[in-house]
Amino acid sequence: MNPSDVKRLADGVRAEVGRAIVGQEEAVELMLIALFSSGHILLEGPPGTAKTFLAQCFARALGLDFGRIQFTPDLMPGDIVGSNLFNFRTSQFTLTRGPVFCELLLADEINRTPPKTQAALLEAMQERAVTIDGETHRLSDRFMVIATQNPIEQQGVYPLPEAQLDRFLFKHEMSYPSAEEEKKIVAAHGARFGAPRPQEWGIERRVEAAEIAEAVAAVAAVPMVEEVVDYVVALVRATREAGDLEGGASPRAAAMLAGAARARAALDGRDYVIPDDVKALAPAVLRHRVLLAPAAEIEGRPVESIIDRLIEEVEAPR
Repeated sequence: MNPSDVKRLADGVRAEVGRAIVGQEEAVELMLIALFSSGHILLEGPPGTAKTFLAQCFARALGLDFGRIQFTPDLMPGDIVGSNLFNFRTSQFTLTRGPVFCELLLADEINRTPPKTQAALLEAMQERAVTIDGETHRLSDRFMVIATQNPIEQQGVYPLPEAQLDRFLFKHEMSYPSAEEEKKIVAAHGARFGAPRPQEWGIERRVEAAEIAEAVAAVAAVPMVEEVVDYVVALVRATREAGDLEGGASPRAAAMLAGAARARAALDGRDYVIPDDVKALAPAVLRHRVLLAPAAEIEGRPVESIIDRLIEEVEAPR
């Protein structure tokens, strides 16, 4: 498979998801990039902005085995990964697999459960495996987490630990739709009751499992010239030297940004990465990996403005 095939495949998924989802093109684009670069994505936005329904439509269009966990304050790690239960009839322990054993996991309202339970996803996200009672169980090679969370200012939420945030390739902030988009949403969904289901909108599988594997391999093979590699490193290192930031992005962030830039190039049908790929993805890769300095936080300066300034200041190759 070559980049033009990846673009064709992605265009089919976009069109299929667009049957039911109004707007949210950027979210769909980032989800596709995350899938093809073996990453995970965190969607943050107020309730009612279709975060859950978007993930369901995305999974169905790709033909991925879908699992969902509704995170609550009383959720335990075993509720995510599963546990060994003793069978009194056979006098043996039997593995009861948790919902993490799927291909696309929707971690709904992930910040409504304490950090101990949030951490149960760490190994799954990093290693695509889980350990239960000392035994390691492999997950699918296509395993991907789409997590949703409400803004931290909402009541009853816990901030995600830094180690957990660093496992997400992207953090995408979903805002309310425009007035025109909201009119379309009301016209299309206003006469329906209950939770919407993708199949009700005619969304069907557009991609075979082998095609996903081929697309991932094609993305990994997209070359990146040394000048663009230097640009990625310079941009990430600039976050560690900025006076407005107390903590900068990690080397993992640089590697993930490079991989995502390759995927964006392939989705555009190109077999080469350009600086604009890096610039376009840097905010979503960096916004959850940096910490504001106390002075900047007191002054109310948003992380977004600091990242935008760094993108402007770091010279891009021509």
